[in-house]
Amino acid sequence: VQLVESGGGLVQVGGSLRLSCAASGSTFSIDVMGWYRQAPGKRRELVATITTNGGTTNYADSVKGRFTISRDSPKNTMFLQMDSLKPEDTAVYYCNAAGIWLGRPYWGQGTQVTVSS
Repeated sequence: VQLVESGGGLVQVGGSLRLSCAASGSTFSIDVMGWYRQAPGKRRELVATITTNGGTTNYADSVKGRFTISRDSPKNTMFLQMDSLKPEDTAVYYCNAAGIWLGRPYWGQGTQVTVSS
């Protein structure tokens, strides 16, 4: 599985960004996809996940009500709509794909999101 993120950038506090993650390869083996982020000096943390069967979503408390995860299944693309951005949302955002038959989780290269105050 190959994952390629796009859509990061610099935005002011209160602004919005939309991240995309395009998956290719053995996408039929993916059970869940997600977004994680890692700020400088901090551990990588979960932002949101979405299942490929049914589209069940899960969010970190810190982003509930501000971020929305979604998928375009035919295009094997996942999105993260980020609204009301805060400085603490500044991080490198990573796309993740996991599945029982994949053997291990897969990661994208990451995309930088910077929220300026």
